[in-house]
Amino acid sequence: MDDEALFTIGALAERTGLTVKTIRFYADRGIVPPTEFTPAGYRLYDAAAVAKLELVRTLRDLGVDLATIRRVLADEITVAQVAAVHAQALDLQIRVLQLRRAVLRAVAKRESDPREMTLMHKLVQLSDAERQRLIHDFIDDTFGSADGNPEMAELVRTAMPELPEDPEPHQVEAWIELADLVQDPDFRAAVRHMVEYQARERAGGETTGLHHDLTEAVRTEVGAALTAGLDPESGAAATVLDGLTARYAETFGKPDDTELRRWMLERLGIANDPRVERYWRLLGAINGWPPLPDMSPIFGWFAAVLRAHPAGSGEPVQR
Repeated sequence: MDDEALFTIGALAERTGLTVKTIRFYADRGIVPPTEFTPAGYRLYDAAAVAKLELVRTLRDLGVDLATIRRVLADEITVAQVAAVHAQALDLQIRVLQLRRAVLRAVAKRESDPREMTLMHKLVQLSDAERQRLIHDFIDDTFGSADGNPEMAELVRTAMPELPEDPEPHQVEAWIELADLVQDPDFRAAVRHMVEYQARERAGGETTGLHHDLTEAVRTEVGAALTAGLDPESGAAATVLDGLTARYAETFGKPDDTELRRWMLERLGIANDPRVERYWRLLGAINGWPPLPDMSPIFGWFAAVLRAHPAGSGEPVQR
């Protein structure tokens, strides 16, 4: 063999950037043995050994274990196969690190105590399937309790929290709050009450759906009344209500009378639980949806004007 093509262990260390001790370790483990020895017993390495050592160094820098490296050098698996497996493993590690970072940022922002930090860490470590199972358990316990509005049930079942791989602190906070909310017995009881009311309405012949147009009309008309500063007991407010009761009568096929207004107030009181709106806001924050309009002032004014004008006379109730 041409002596010029061989490298001593010291020259090999300079060429590869590995220490002499590391090269000896790989040789003793049979990973990259010397090409030959000098008469005095010194190790010599050829160009092929140099290439193998450089590959070993690269794979080790990428976190590949020695057992896998040995299989690569023995042509049992390819570098591409190793890269694919380790890239997948790194994806999982990155996901875990991103979640940890998000939890720590949320803890710092909220000045959380150790108990809350532990809870936050535990909840964000849930898989997507486990997070969805938590929501499905809530839905089964509430919407599964009676034959309520099927369109509403479908909407809730299909709107699942999907925490991003690299969540912002506010998304972690939203998920923690949502997880707490759906496990709250009082909130579950309130939703069950709403579903049972829907079931009674359906048993009485109510078959309409989610009424997006009607909700938008309420938001627009009442929003304008709020902006104008209308007192719910005023005649101007009664005029706004007259227009809305006419829309309700048309949508639900009911007479526009005192009974309709009583029914509207009852329906509004059951549906206007601020925790329901909070549920959708939290879900939107987790999923990165556009912010939802705040309906609490809208429904509050709407209920007040219904109480003030139960008969549609345009005059407030005498108190």
